[in-house]
Amino acid sequence: MASQRVAAMKYKDYYAVLGISRDADLDQIKKAYRKLARAHHPDMSKAADAESKFKDAAEAYATLKNPEKRAAYDALGQSKVGSNFSPPPQWRDQYTGSETQFDEMDLADLLASLGRRSGNASTRDQSIPGRDFKDVVQITLNDALQGTNLMLKLMDNGKERELEVRIPAGVNQGKKIRLRGMGGKGFNGGVDGDIYLHVELKPHALLKPGGIDLYVELALAPWEAVLGSEIEIPTLEGSVMLTIPVGTRHGQKLRIKGRGLSEGQVARGDLFAVVHIETPNEVSPEELKLFQELALASKFNPRKTVS
Repeated sequence: MASQRVAAMKYKDYYAVLGISRDADLDQIKKAYRKLARAHHPDMSKAADAESKFKDAAEAYATLKNPEKRAAYDALGQSKVGSNFSPPPQWRDQYTGSETQFDEMDLADLLASLGRRSGNASTRDQSIPGRDFKDVVQITLNDALQGTNLMLKLMDNGKERELEVRIPAGVNQGKKIRLRGMGGKGFNGGVDGDIYLHVELKPHALLKPGGIDLYVELALAPWEAVLGSEIEIPTLEGSVMLTIPVGTRHGQKLRIKGRGLSEGQVARGDLFAVVHIETPNEVSPEELKLFQELALASKFNPRKTVS
C-alpha cells in the first residue's frame, strides 16, 4: 500500500463562525448565514475584514448545509481554533479512502472533496479543482485608461503567494476581471482555480468619473463668464485650453470631447467642465466703483419671472 503523506491543517470552528450551536437545524444555519452575508458582503460593508468574514461564513455554510459534509466535519472532533490537526486514520478510511494524500490541502478543500465522491468510493484517484479567489484592486484613473501591472499577495493553503497580474486598458469602476488558472492549485490532476478581481477607482484630486465620462469643477469670475475666456483645463493626458463661450451660465457643462475614460479598446468618454461662477470676497476701491457703475448701467434682473 502506498505511503500516506498527511499534512496538518488549521482547525476552523464553523459553528462559531456562524454563531450557532452544534445542534442547529438547517433553517437556523441558513438564517445565520444570510445575516452574516448581508453584514459582511464586500459590496455592502467597507470594514477592512469584511471580505475575510464573508468568505469564512460562506465556507462554513457550504459545509454545514450539506448533511454528508456536516457529518464528516463533526466526526473530526473539536480542536482549538487555528491549531494544527490532521484527520485520524479511521476518519480517512470512512470518508476518503486510506491512501488519500492530504498534503497542501486545507480544511475547506478536504470537505469540498467529499461532495465530489460517488457513493462510498475512495477519492484517491478523483481530480479536485483548485479554489477560486476573489480580491478587490484599487487603481488610478490613469491606470484605468492605459492599463497597468499589479502585484497581488494571496494566501493559498496557508502559504503566501505573490503574483503579477495585468489590468488591461479600458476597465472602469465595478469591472470584474477573471484570471483563469491563476487561483488555487488543483489536486490529483484537477484544474487550477481562477482569480476574480473587482476593480475600484482611486479618488483623483481634480477629476471625478461618471461611467466613462469625467467631470472637473471649473470656477469662473463673473467677467470671464460674461465676456468669454480661454481657460487651462487638466485632463489625464495633460492640460488643454478650453474656450469659455460668451454668456456662460453657472452650472453649465462645457464638453471636451474624447478626454474621458475608455471602455475596452473602442469607446472613449468625454470630459465635462462644470461651471461655478465665483464672486470676489474682497474688492479694491477702484473695483468697487466699477461694480457700482455696472449696477447702475445694467438692466439685468436675475430674479425676473415670466408673467
